[in-house]
Amino acid sequence: MTKPFPTLRSGTLLLGIAAAAAAAAAVAAPASASASTAASPVVGHVYVNDNTAGTNTIGAFDRHADGTLSPEPGSPFPAGGAGTGSGLASQGAIQFSADGRYVLAVDAGSNQVSVLRVHRDGKLSLVPGGVVPSGGTLPDSIAVHGSLVYVANSGNGGSNYTGFRFFGGHLFRIPGSTVTLAANAAPADVLFNGTGTKLVGTEVGTSVIDSFTVGFGGRLTAAPGSPFLAQGLGPFGSEFRPTAPDQLFVSNAHNTATNSGTISAFTDSRNGTLTAVAGSPFADDQMAPCWVEITHDGQFLFTVNTASGTISRYQITDNGTLTLLGSTPVAATGGVGAVDARLSPDGGYLYVDESKIAAVGEFAVTGGTLTELPGSPVKLPAGATPAGIIVS
Repeated sequence: MTKPFPTLRSGTLLLGIAAAAAAAAAVAAPASASASTAASPVVGHVYVNDNTAGTNTIGAFDRHADGTLSPEPGSPFPAGGAGTGSGLASQGAIQFSADGRYVLAVDAGSNQVSVLRVHRDGKLSLVPGGVVPSGGTLPDSIAVHGSLVYVANSGNGGSNYTGFRFFGGHLFRIPGSTVTLAANAAPADVLFNGTGTKLVGTEVGTSVIDSFTVGFGGRLTAAPGSPFLAQGLGPFGSEFRPTAPDQLFVSNAHNTATNSGTISAFTDSRNGTLTAVAGSPFADDQMAPCWVEITHDGQFLFTVNTASGTISRYQITDNGTLTLLGSTPVAATGGVGAVDARLSPDGGYLYVDESKIAAVGEFAVTGGTLTELPGSPVKLPAGATPAGIIVS
């Protein structure tokens, strides 16, 4: 499973937020570990694609058993390509390889993808020869299933989905895999379902959803009727339900009326046709729901409302219907500019990329309830304009 605020699209709702993010990031500085993190054992790591101008870097944190984060010694780690120095309009700008031994990160400023090895202590090192062309311009999202990798390229005039095979820490482009999109498509997220038999992509610029079946050799076949018209403006973050790979949820980020954001739920048929669940789209009562994360047990959905500074919480029924439970504020600076979010492997904590202030928020998860931890958020290094987050 693996899984976004628009800054490079003219006229988008979140353009002003992105500018604020870049300005705030310039004065951000790394945080020091608190007494609680020093006493709590390291159980995993959190990585953020810093999307820094010039040489791109990956910010890294030790993840402690109590949910808190402390900067990984040596962080940030060079990615090899270049970032843009401004926020990306995407979900999934950084991903783990299927075995968790490598990190794959987009280098949007140089139209490349970098592969870094994850060492036992959480440090990262660029794989020799690990920086490859993305197959288009402005890569902003990566999907991974087994050895198959797809990259969404969102640049005007170079917009597409391009496939790769991943072997031995290296990406190899699949001949004939590229699916060309409209110049103004602005894809925000590309992802596989849990079985790797389907791939979908959201197009912010054209408000449609692309749906494909994955065939022999990793090439894609468009579903009958694809692309499908979204149920709101700017379909953005998306995720297949972990416990039901035929259920897809998509945020509609660019509805313009006050508190008019929505989440759509679809059933994905065998041939990739998307059919809206009864009652969809479901009200969010917030602005700019962008990034989507679903609990590992498939019971709850969280969406980060980038323009409202909150995280909405939904319960998911067996058939995919959503019930809004409420919205949890993101504390720092009113939370405006919070973007991508990822759960820890045990599902006990949610980590939020707060791009506006170049920091990572820490939340405890109890069922469908979120509680921000004391000391949250933790700062990223100076110069970071973060895009995407992953958790081990």
